Amino acid sequence: MSIEIESADVVRLIQQYLKENNLHKTLRCLQEETSITLNTVDSVESFMTDINQGHWDTVLKAIQTLKLPDKKLIDLYEQVVLELIELRELGAAKSVLRNTDPMIMLKQAVPERYVHLENLIARSYFDPREAYPEGVTKERRRAAIAAALAGEVSVVAPSRLLALLGQALKWQQHQGLLPPGTAIDLFRGKAAMREQQEEEKEPTQLARSIKFPANAHIESAQFSPDGQYLVTGSFDGIIEVWNFTTGKIRKDLKYQEQDSFMMMESAVLSLAFSKDSEMLATGSQGGQLKVWKISTGQCLRKVDRAHSEGVTSLAFNKDNSQVVSTSFDNNIRAFKILLLEYTSSSISMLYLVHMKKGQTVRSLSSGKREGGDFVACVVSPRGDWIYCVGEDHVLYCFSTTSGKLQRTLNVHEENVIGMCHHPHQNLLSTFSEEGLLKLWKP
Repeated sequence: MSIEIESADVVRLIQQYLKENNLHKTLRCLQEETSITLNTVDSVESFMTDINQGHWDTVLKAIQTLKLPDKKLIDLYEQVVLELIELRELGAAKSVLRNTDPMIMLKQAVPERYVHLENLIARSYFDPREAYPEGVTKERRRAAIAAALAGEVSVVAPSRLLALLGQALKWQQHQGLLPPGTAIDLFRGKAAMREQQEEEKEPTQLARSIKFPANAHIESAQFSPDGQYLVTGSFDGIIEVWNFTTGKIRKDLKYQEQDSFMMMESAVLSLAFSKDSEMLATGSQGGQLKVWKISTGQCLRKVDRAHSEGVTSLAFNKDNSQVVSTSFDNNIRAFKILLLEYTSSSISMLYLVHMKKGQTVRSLSSGKREGGDFVACVVSPRGDWIYCVGEDHVLYCFSTTSGKLQRTLNVHEENVIGMCHHPHQNLLSTFSEEGLLKLWKP
């Protein structure tokens, strides 16, 4: 269920922030341009008390940022003039009477009331019986004005904008979208990319598992570079974005809340995020390629025959302008995202060697003669660990410093399809043909 937010409320939140930080010129400009006013006071009781006790300097300062009806403003300023006359502050009384907008409106709308005030100023004495109508006293007039103005103002908790932002960040932390201690770019709405501060440790226990239907097991999974998303691609072509902390579908994405998911026409064999985590590329068993906007679920680009066979892997280039794909058809193709044109070359083998020496850096082995062949591997974010999973459904944890096998862990009951690592948490994901995605932690 989505929550509708009134634009006027957003403007008022900004106005309150401006008022509390003494940005009065900006506040006035915003009120004039939007025709939306804040109309809040720190305390209605204190506001009424100031009127009832005649603290007019405080009252007039408080109403500067309020939008009040003309009639109520006229009554207020008329009372101020009367009490200045009573105090024989005739210069101040003349200034308020002749130079303020409410009194100018009074002169135009009810000239006899305006003239009555001028006559009171001209006299050498002040008689309350001449100043107020019969049966009305200064105290009663103050009380009436206080009651009338109290109905025009309200009290709002201080710093509402900052409080709401703080609540939103706490919710993101609770949902696992913002790991504790992570810096946040509020303007872009992104967790700041940072190097993991905690020591990298190998997984030792199951943190959470996600069960998929037997005919829709996971074929691919990937964390986003900013660490906010875990995306899975299934055998039935459905692409889902998960809250990896709760193990539930991300309902803060509107399209998933409405049960509308990103989809391919056949099994999703490969996934890749753009460097800024804004776009997701997906490749299917049928050779189809799509590029999505992850925040909206919109398909930005599609190539139905990117390859003649299944797309086995994908990667964005540095500036996110191209997607490189590999396939069972022995081709590597680079697609320009804006046009989705491509260049192609054939490949049958790929070797990883030392860039300068051209030599194998290190060889890692499960130590088993049978059933120990590795089917997938991943390197931890800072490169302290290499994790390999074998045909025997066992996870092998190698230290890159020593090259030695430090730990083994039985992770699945059936054949493991793949694995991925969170970009800045000690969190490893494995998925298998049994329809389970498992998340492992130290």
